[in-house]
Amino acid sequence: MTRAARAIRRETSLGLTGAVHRNAPLSRAGLSERLFTLAFSGLVYPQIWEDPVVDMDALALGPQDHVVAIASGGCNVLSYLTADPARISAVDLNGAHVALGRLKLAGLQALPDHECFFRFFGRTDAPENITAYDTLIRPRLDPVSRAYWEAKGLTGRRRIAVFARDFYRTGLLGRFIGAGHRLARLYGHDLSAVLKARTLAEQRSAFEAEIAPLFDKAFVRWLIGKPASLYGLGIPPAQYGALAKDRPGGMVAVLRHRMERLACDVEVRSNYFAWQAFGRRYDPAPDAALPPYLQAANFEIVRERAGRVRYQQQSMTAFLAASPKSSADAYVLLDAQDWMMDADLTALWTQITRTARPGARVIFRTAADERCLPGRVPDAILNAWTYAEAESRAYCARDRSAIYGGFHLYRLAA
Repeated sequence: MTRAARAIRRETSLGLTGAVHRNAPLSRAGLSERLFTLAFSGLVYPQIWEDPVVDMDALALGPQDHVVAIASGGCNVLSYLTADPARISAVDLNGAHVALGRLKLAGLQALPDHECFFRFFGRTDAPENITAYDTLIRPRLDPVSRAYWEAKGLTGRRRIAVFARDFYRTGLLGRFIGAGHRLARLYGHDLSAVLKARTLAEQRSAFEAEIAPLFDKAFVRWLIGKPASLYGLGIPPAQYGALAKDRPGGMVAVLRHRMERLACDVEVRSNYFAWQAFGRRYDPAPDAALPPYLQAANFEIVRERAGRVRYQQQSMTAFLAASPKSSADAYVLLDAQDWMMDADLTALWTQITRTARPGARVIFRTAADERCLPGRVPDAILNAWTYAEAESRAYCARDRSAIYGGFHLYRLAA
């Protein structure tokens, strides 16, 4: 691993330590937190799991808007460009996510057409992708991101080689989904059966036959009861407890319900999240549902507007603290607040309120169906904002990924 690649990993670890660690290192809780930090120190999300169509509807982006978003896998940041905001600041504690975002920006600049771009970032399994990287993308990539993708692993391959071997099966979440498929096969079940369904009724039948029975297996129930087993879903120790209380029956009932929503609520031909969960790829059909940035109809406008995006390895709070007053219009916090203590929430919302322009909007998700701010962020700060409760519940119901318990929209009060 090169010096630059080690620096990315070190900065990621330091950022996650500040965000996650709450307990003494040798305590049971402290050990769990440090195991989670270790798991999250590399690439976590090859694809982001928040629905960008819902995000854009909630944010109502305009041509003058400055969006500040946690980057994660970068799908949504680039998809927001289809709404034509003036600029997007994408920040993330995880340097691997920043390197992925910058790789996508370089690909937009360097690859000649949508076919090549989709082969690289949509199919991600063609040897030609590596040639395209070396000859076209690499010269446009910044040195730090280039060092990350060219660092060699234990196999001797460069990281960039994953784009010839199905990138969506890598990263912490990709491996977690793969483990779920293998476990299902051991019990004689096929998770991909949902994708063969032609109607919602057939999807439900597939769910009841192939997925629901797994939650009755003693080993599966035992495994779900171990917080560390769900790190691959991005659930840190602090979030696990709140999520387990979201439904009677604990975490087993919660995960079963979320899987049922994903499998049954939206037709699979319209839901690329279902394809990633149950097929570990995107639908190969010509009219398949895809993230907006990967859709052929959007390619030219996303490429034209790619220069509006800037990536930075930093926490949202630190980025905003260094930003001018009244400089942002829309904030996308993902589910990061589920990890935060009260002091962290207060620091974040202090900076959001300071940097927000009139009419600013904030969206975020919570693992459980709860409002995480009242009683934790001082009223003097929170009273500057109006919570759109009815809209928030409607947006949560529309989110095709179906993995969150709550969607939340705040607007700066007039």
